[in-house]
Amino acid sequence: MSCWDLGKGHYGPLVIQQKSEVRSKRRTNSCWFIHRPHPLTLCLFSSLQGSRDPMFLTGVSFPPDWPVYSETLIKLSVYGENNGHQQTSNFLGSSSFSVTDLLKSKDQQLSLSLRTADDSATVGTVVVSRMKMGEIEDGEVDHFTTDMHQKCTLVYESSHGSVNDKDNGPIMNAVFKNAVCKVYRFQTVDSKWMLVREQMAECTLSFSIPKQLIALYIQEDTCRIQELKDLGELSPHWDNLRKDVISRYDQIIKEYQDTLAELEKLTGPLFKPSCSKGQKYLEFIPINLHTQRMRVMCPRKTDSFYDVVTVGAPAAHSQGFKNGGLQKLLSKYESEKKSTAYQCIYYPPEQTAKAREILCVVSQLQPHISALADQLLQTAQQSSSQPLRDVLKSLEEKTEQFVHALKDELVKSALLALHAARPGYVSKCQSSAQSSPARADPHLSTAEKQHSVCNNVDGSQTPRRESRESPVHSDSIPHHKEYDEEEWASASLHGNHASLGVGMHNIGFFPDIRYVSIFQLILVEILLKCVAEVAERARRSVSFVLLQEAACSTAQGLQLQQRRDAVFSQALAALACGFAMRLYAGLEDKGFLRQLHAVGLVAQFESLLSTYSEEIGMLEDMEVGISDLHRVTFRITEAASEEAVSLQPTVSGRRDHYTVEVPLPHHAFQALPEELREGKPLRVLPVLFNVGINEQQTIAERFGDISLQERINQKNFEILEGLPCFQTQTDIKELLDTLGQNVVTKKRKNVEILWLAGMICRRMNGIRLTSCKSAKDRTSMSVTLEQCSLLRDEHQLNKDYFVRALDCMRSGLLAQGEVAQWDDPEAGSVATNKPASRHFYPIALLLVSSHLLVVWLILSLVFLLAKYQ
Repeated sequence: MSCWDLGKGHYGPLVIQQKSEVRSKRRTNSCWFIHRPHPLTLCLFSSLQGSRDPMFLTGVSFPPDWPVYSETLIKLSVYGENNGHQQTSNFLGSSSFSVTDLLKSKDQQLSLSLRTADDSATVGTVVVSRMKMGEIEDGEVDHFTTDMHQKCTLVYESSHGSVNDKDNGPIMNAVFKNAVCKVYRFQTVDSKWMLVREQMAECTLSFSIPKQLIALYIQEDTCRIQELKDLGELSPHWDNLRKDVISRYDQIIKEYQDTLAELEKLTGPLFKPSCSKGQKYLEFIPINLHTQRMRVMCPRKTDSFYDVVTVGAPAAHSQGFKNGGLQKLLSKYESEKKSTAYQCIYYPPEQTAKAREILCVVSQLQPHISALADQLLQTAQQSSSQPLRDVLKSLEEKTEQFVHALKDELVKSALLALHAARPGYVSKCQSSAQSSPARADPHLSTAEKQHSVCNNVDGSQTPRRESRESPVHSDSIPHHKEYDEEEWASASLHGNHASLGVGMHNIGFFPDIRYVSIFQLILVEILLKCVAEVAERARRSVSFVLLQEAACSTAQGLQLQQRRDAVFSQALAALACGFAMRLYAGLEDKGFLRQLHAVGLVAQFESLLSTYSEEIGMLEDMEVGISDLHRVTFRITEAASEEAVSLQPTVSGRRDHYTVEVPLPHHAFQALPEELREGKPLRVLPVLFNVGINEQQTIAERFGDISLQERINQKNFEILEGLPCFQTQTDIKELLDTLGQNVVTKKRKNVEILWLAGMICRRMNGIRLTSCKSAKDRTSMSVTLEQCSLLRDEHQLNKDYFVRALDCMRSGLLAQGEVAQWDDPEAGSVATNKPASRHFYPIALLLVSSHLLVVWLILSLVFLLAKYQ
C-alpha cells in the first residue's frame, strides 16, 4: 500500500490500521445468515519519514481461517505522527472497499480517496493491490519492480492448499494450527524488490507428545512394579526394600494419572503461555512452543524457506531452582547414593543404564526369535531349501544378538546377587556363621562382608564403617562357587544355537524332507524353551539391579525422576515439532531425504539464558533434557488416511529409548526412498549452545561464574565436530574451525558462537530451535535479527533497508492511534510517554545483588574518606 498527497505537517512514519468486517449473506433452506466476526486489526509502517507520498513495507495478509468472501468490506484508517513523536498520533483519514472491487479492478489495483472522519474533505489517496505469494512470473518482473515504489500487496491466501504446499498443505495444517502471517517488501542491492512472508503457527504436538509420554511413564512404572513382584520370595531385608520401592512407584503413577486427567480436560490454545509456567499440572508442556517460517520470494529466483522453532527453556519451572537444576541435583544425588550403599548393592549410573539396555534388548529380541522360529517351521514344509536357509540365517543373527547381550558380566553378577538375596541363601550363611562364629575368612573381601550384612534377616547388625566407604560395585559381587553354574544359561543357548545352525546348513544331506521337519521341530522347541527360560532369568536379574538403584534412592530420587521426566517431555515436544516441520518442507528434496536415512539430522538448540540467579538452574535442566534426546529416534510411517487425526505423530518406547513415528499420506510416503519406507530408524543429534545476552549476564561475567556456559559450549562443539559425515564439506569445516576458535575465546556475550552454530546447522539441513526463559523477548529479538541477516547475506538486502526491515519485523499489533516499536531488546516493551526504566536500573541491581551492594558500600566509604581528608 502507499499514500499520495497527504496534508501538510504529517511527515513522520504513518500507520495504516486495517479493519475487516464480513457482511456475508448465505442462503440455506430459505434462511439468511449474516456472519460478523470481530474486526481484524493490522498495522503497517511507512518506510519514508517526512514524506507526503509514503510507501509501506508491511503488507496485509489474510490467514487461511479468516472468512474472506467477495462481500467482505475492508476499512483502511491512516494515522500520522504528532510533531514527530512516535508516542502519539492523529487520525488523517479513512477509506473502505470490498474484495469484489479489488478483484474486478484493472490489474487488481485500487486507488482510494482518504476522507476525514466527517466525510467533509479529501486528505490524500491510498493505493491497494492484490497479489498471491509465488505468482510472480518472469514476464511480470519489470512491472513488479517498477511499480513497487508506489504500492504494496494485499495478500490473500487460499484456505485449500495443495499437498506439496509448504505453508498451507493438508500435511502442514494437520499439525500446525492458527497461523499468523505478515508480508513485507524490501529492496535489494540491484534496486529490485523482494517479498518476504512470515508465518508463525501453534503446534498440536505441544500437548499431544507430553500426554503420550505421561501415558508411557505410567505404563512403564506399572510394568516395573510387576517385574519387582515377579522377583519371587526375598529375604526380609530385600523384601522390605522392595515394598518401599513399589510404594514410591505407586505414588508417581498416581500423580501422573492426575496430571493426565487434568490435561485431557483442557481446551483452547495449543500452547502454554509463559504466565502458566508455574502451574504444576502443566509442567510437562513446553512454554510458548511456536514455529516461525520466513519465505523469501525474489524475481527470477526460486523461493527460499527458513524455519525456526521457538520455545521456552525446557526446565521444571513449577518446581523452582532454589537448589539448582538437574545437572547439579543429579551430581549431588549420586554422591548421596554412594553414602547409603550399605543398605543395598550400589551400581554406578553406567551399570544401571546398561541394565535397562539389556532389559530392552531381551524384550525386543525374544518375540523376533519366536516369530522367526514359527516361520522356519512353516518354510520347512516346502520342498525348496533356499528359503529355509534364508530364514535360518535371520534366526541365527537374532539369536547371536540375544546371546551376546546375555554374555555381559552384569547379567551374571546380577544373577549371583539375586541368588544371594533368597531366604535359603541367608539361612545357609547364618548356619555356617553360627557353626564357626569366631572364624573369619582372611580372603573374604569387603564387598562380601557387606553383602552378608545386607542380607541379614532381622537387619539388626550395623554395617562397618569401611563398608560405607567402599560401596559395592557390580563387579565386586561374590562369585559363590555353588552358583557358578548360572553360566549354563548362555552356554546352553549357544550350544542349541550352534546345533541348530549345523543341522539347518546340512539340510541338503537329508534324503527325505520329512526327517528334516521332525529334526527342526525338536530343535526349535528346545530353542524356544531355552530362550524363554534365559529371558525370564535375565529379566529377574536386571530387575534386581534396578531394585538396587531405586532402593539406594532417597526421597529426592523420586522428585528428580519427576523433574527429569517433565524436562524431557518439553524437550521432546519441541524436537518432534522441529522434525515434522523440517520433514514436511523437504519431501521433494532428494538430497535431504538421502541425508536423512544415511546420517540423520542435527538439531541445534540456541539458548539465550544467563548464568545468573535462577536461570542457572534453568540452563542445568535444559542441558540434561537435551542430552536425554540422544535416546530418541524417528521413523516415517504411512498414515491410515489423510485425516488430521491419522497424520499426528506418535511416541512409543521406554525411558531408555523412545521412537517417534511421523505418518505421511499415501502418495507422499510412496515417493520416499526405499530405506525410509522400510521404517529405518532415523537419528537426530541434539546440540546446545548458550550465550547469555541480558543485563543479568553482564553481572555474571563481571562478578559471577560463567563456567557452566563455557563447559556446555565446549562439550557440544566437540559433539558437532565429531561428525565425520560433514568433514568433507569445505564450507562446513571452515565454519567449524571458526566456531571452535570462538568457543575457547574469552569474550563477553560472544553471540558469534550462536550465529556460527546456526549457519552450520542450516548448511547441514538441520533443525533450528531458539529458547530463552519464556520464548518471548530475547527469543523474538534473536529470530528477527537472524531473519534480517539472512536477507542481507543470502538475498542481497539493501544495506539501507536492514534497520527498516528489522523495525518492520519487530513492530507489534496496536490499538487505534498507537505506533509502537520494540523499545528495549531485553524487555521488549512498547514505547510510551513515561521515562525508560533502564535509566534507573543500577539502583535495582544493587538491591538484588549482595556482591554489588558490598562493592557500593566500600566505594562510598572510600569516597567519603577522600572527601573529608
